[in-house]
This record gives sequence, C-alpha cells and structure tokens, in this order.
Amino acid sequence: MRTSPALRAAALAATATVLLPLAACSDDGDGGTGSSTPSSASTAAPTATPGNLSSQKLDWKPCPAPNEAQGSGASPSPLPGGTTWQCSFMDVPLDYADPGGRTIELALVRAAARDKDKRIGSLIFNFGGPGASGVATLPSFGTAYDSLRARYDLVSFDPRGVGRSEGVECSDDATLDARYEQDGTPDDAEEEKAFVEDQKSYIADCEENSGDELPYVGTTNAARDMDLLRQVLGDDKLYYFGISYGTELGGVYAHLYPRTVGRAVLDAVVDPTEDSLKSSLGQAEGFQLALDNFTADCAERDDCKLPGATAKEVQDGITALLAKLEKKPVPGLGERELTETQATTGIASALYSKETWPLLEQGIDEADGGNGGLLLALADSLNGRSEDGHYDNSNAANAAVNCADSKQRFTLEQTRKALPEFRKASPVFGDYLGWGLMACTGWPVAGAWDTPDVSAPGSAPILVIGNTGDPATPYAGAKAMAASLGKGVGIELTYKGEGHGAYNGGSTCVQRTVDAYLLEGKVPKSGTVCE
Repeated sequence: MRTSPALRAAALAATATVLLPLAACSDDGDGGTGSSTPSSASTAAPTATPGNLSSQKLDWKPCPAPNEAQGSGASPSPLPGGTTWQCSFMDVPLDYADPGGRTIELALVRAAARDKDKRIGSLIFNFGGPGASGVATLPSFGTAYDSLRARYDLVSFDPRGVGRSEGVECSDDATLDARYEQDGTPDDAEEEKAFVEDQKSYIADCEENSGDELPYVGTTNAARDMDLLRQVLGDDKLYYFGISYGTELGGVYAHLYPRTVGRAVLDAVVDPTEDSLKSSLGQAEGFQLALDNFTADCAERDDCKLPGATAKEVQDGITALLAKLEKKPVPGLGERELTETQATTGIASALYSKETWPLLEQGIDEADGGNGGLLLALADSLNGRSEDGHYDNSNAANAAVNCADSKQRFTLEQTRKALPEFRKASPVFGDYLGWGLMACTGWPVAGAWDTPDVSAPGSAPILVIGNTGDPATPYAGAKAMAASLGKGVGIELTYKGEGHGAYNGGSTCVQRTVDAYLLEGKVPKSGTVCE
C-alpha cells in the first residue's frame, strides 16, 4: 500500500499512502493472469556505481517554485532563523545493469543544519506515495522537522518517475477529469465495460508518453539512487526518515545495503509480508476503522452536523448519501459535479488526519444538502488536481512504481470474486478498493516481486513506528516490518493515536523518542508505547 497540498498536504504531513483504486496496483500470490511483458529492471542484481557519478559535485541554488508535475505553488519560504531551501540535480543511471549508459536527473532539496560543529550528516526523507514529490513536500513541512535540523541537513528528493525527476506522464488534464468522474465501483456489465476500457486507455497513455522509463521506476532502483545520493552527499552511512511507502523503500534499502544503514526511522509502516490482495483488504479495514472512529466521535458530540444518535446511524447516513450520489450527482466546483466515486475519495482523503475530521463533517453535511464543493475539493487534493485544473504527476508515478514492483495482474473474473470479502471488510470503501485490484492489469512492464525482501542482517537498529488508528497503513504492519528486518534490527514503537503516521500526530512522547534516537543515538526498548 502506498498515496499523495490543504488536505493533500495533510495526507503528506502524516504522509502519503494512496488509497486510489484507479492508481493503486496489486499482487496476489494465488491467482493472476501472469504476463509475457518485459520485467521491471528493478529485479537486476545490485551493481557498482560508476566512480564519475559517485564523485559528482552538486550545484546547489535557491529553489524555484514547484513545477506542474510537483503540484505547482510558490517558492519555499525560509525556515525560522532565515535558512533558505536550496535545490540541485543529481545524475543517476537509468538502468543500473548498464551503469555507463543513459543517465537521468533526480531533483534534490536541502536545508542546512543549524549547528555545523555537531552536524551528523544529511537526513534523507521520503514522504511516500509512491509518487510524492519530496522536493515540494519537505519545505512545506520543514518546520515540523526543525528539531532534527539541529544536527542534520534536511534533504529530500523526487524519486525517479516523480515530479522533476523524469516524471512519468500519462493522460492529459481533461482526460483525467473524466477518469476521476467515472464510476469506480461498476454495478453492471455496461459499467464494467466502461471501467475496463478506461483502464486500458490510461495505461496506453502512460506507455505512449513514458514507455522508455516505465521499466526503471521500481523501488529497488529508487533504493540504489538513495545509496548514490548518500555517497554524493559525503556520508559514510545513510540517515533516513521514511513515511508510508517510504518505509517500504527504507526496508528495501536496508536489505540491499545493511552495512551502510546509520540511523533510520520508518513511520506509518507498510506491511512487507502481505501480497497486494491482503494489503488492499487491510487498507479497507483500516479506512473503515478510521471512519468508525470518526462517526463515533461525531455521535458523541452535541454539535455534530450529521444526523444520528449512534455511530452506526451516522455511518448509515453517509452510506445513504453515497447511494444517492450514485443515482444523481450534485453540483460541485464550477461545471463539475460530485459523483459517488469522487465523494468516496474525498471521505478517504479527510481520514488521513484527525485534524481534517471537521472538514469531513462539513463536507458530508453540505453534500447531503446539495453542495458537493468541499468533498470534491478534498478528492481533488488526493487526486493531485490544483485549483486551476492541472494535475501533478503523483498518481501517474504511483501507478508506474506500483506496477513495476508488483507481479500480480487481476482478471475481471478474479476481481469480481474478491469483492464480497472487500465489502465485508468495509461497507463504505470495500467496492472502491476491490475494483482497484485491476489497476496493473495490462501494464506493459511485469512486476519485480510478490512481496519485497526487507531482511537486513547486520544492519544498525531501525526504529519502526506503528499508529493504532492509522487508516492507510494499518498498525499490524509495524510489527511485521520489525520482525522482517530481523532480530535486533527492527525496534518497534507504538503510538496509540489517530491518523496516518505518528511523528506529526501530536504526541510529545513520539517526537522525543524519535529525536533522541536520531540526534543522540538513543535506541528505545522495542515495544515502547506512546499515548
């Protein structure tokens, strides 16, 4: 499992696993069509990096405003004390099996450490997705990590295929508008046909516009890029903060390069032991849990705008709204309407953080009254659509990375067969996520794995943080990741809270524990719990 500024930023702040069935890819070890298409180059064995690349010098300059693929917006503001954000590019091999061949540029961003005498090195962030632009995201939330800048340069990057790093291109803005308006939970043969044809068209656009890059955007190559970045930045060890999908990337890095792991934090953890069917089912359960917590909170408050004396009654009202929208969308933004699928996306989007529950409550209330503007804006934030109608490339990159990684390709029949289990997992999100199983069917590149290998014998301890109320990366994933990394490597920290991720979830205990580990090397006892 892997997601995507106001609300989209909330998902990234927590950060970024995508719950978009039209963008997420799946693999199930028990049933699939197989593929005769070329395999992702990420399966190639690690190779030595050419010396001319590991010794390249970075030309740091003031950061420009994010481009369209990164989400647009203004140039990043200075940090407290006046430190400015600097940007650069680093060359990496397109294909690590041909290290002397074509290179591509990765976009980088950094803010210098405050105490240069006590500086440890560079702390590299990945904010998840896959598809989130680190160059755009880190400056947006730099103040949230400013305590870590005491001894680290804060660094992030657009992974290959993302943003300014040879960003994957698929469909144009008008086509994407139509795609996201489409019924993502088909109920009859005609709707199924439209769904399948739209999927085929989207994949054809991706292949036409970015076909040369698609075999090389997988997670293993991104991990190799991080090791090259470590070398270019002049660090003997990798210091890393991975969030959501960034935890999977961190686990794969640790497996490939266990001896170069310095201090690493994995927050909002992807379960590396689950194939995509189980992973998607777990996400359905996770979002249903978050919705249950939201409706329970609403029912307990006298000022809740939504009807219902109990959590079930509040949720029944939400289910009724979605059924009403399926039959007749309501006005949204401009000429666009709020459909059932867009409303479901908007609801999911707001569940990434408890701080956005008030927006969810308001949006559902307004949509029930015939104004779908707020729920549509929430859906746009997760879909990467700016107010001017342009889309960033986060979902195109998400599909490309997921499908380069995951082997499984589901048929229509297999998808139909899985739907009852998804509906049982979540009456609200089950169909939505179940149909997402087909997202990689017909992709022109075969996937690299059923599940990633993250075993890292010989690695330094890695801090793995699970949030009990996380909707997008359910809590059980942290325990599975800690165990998979290996005894003495995976150090588990539990946060009893809500939302996607823990470090920025409001817990002083979590922040103090993480800061002590990253800044002072104090490894907490595995099993530590923060309220």
